[in-house]
Amino acid sequence: MLKIRVLIVDDHTVVRDGICTLLALAGDIEVAGEAADGREALEKTGKLLPDVVLTDMAMPVMNGLEAIRRIHKEFPEIKILVLTQYDDKEHVFPAIQAGANGFVSKTAASSELMSGIRAVFAGESYLSPSIAKLFVEDYQQLALTQDKTDPYEQLTDRERDVLKLIAEGYKTREIAETLSITSKTVEGHRTSLMKKLGVHSTIELVKYAIRRGIIGM
Repeated sequence: MLKIRVLIVDDHTVVRDGICTLLALAGDIEVAGEAADGREALEKTGKLLPDVVLTDMAMPVMNGLEAIRRIHKEFPEIKILVLTQYDDKEHVFPAIQAGANGFVSKTAASSELMSGIRAVFAGESYLSPSIAKLFVEDYQQLALTQDKTDPYEQLTDRERDVLKLIAEGYKTREIAETLSITSKTVEGHRTSLMKKLGVHSTIELVKYAIRRGIIGM
């Protein structure tokens, strides 16, 4: 059975030795070589052509981020798995953009490291739970930001009801009867809708509703 060949990159000898010992326990993974810094990692990647480069981020001579960028550029078929103590956006996101296929925290269980190596080798992405959480939090923050900038999200439920009925062609009196409110209240909602949505006529309200998917064409 062909084994997954891994190049281990870390500036601490004791860490590399520990990883070598760990990977020796896996029947489908073998150590192709070792490197102590980013420059050596780039050189050995070219010489050894491993399946996976397992690299740290903080290293002398050439840091992990630059090594990831160059390895990915020169050897795009080789997978890169980052093993690091850093699990913050300032380190994770740039590395992903540079070409890293996965991240495993140094605090993770040994089985997780094995899973990460197998996953990226198979063409999948892999993120430790603590690092995956960053992506969830970032997405949630983005969603909140979009909600704040989307004028539709600032409308009240009643204003949305009125907008839908206006777009469907209901007259002021008909909207009032449908929603059990007064015509004056309907007009108040219409004025508020125009202000919040930045439009100046009923026709523009209808066009907005169509663009937003509130009603069909």
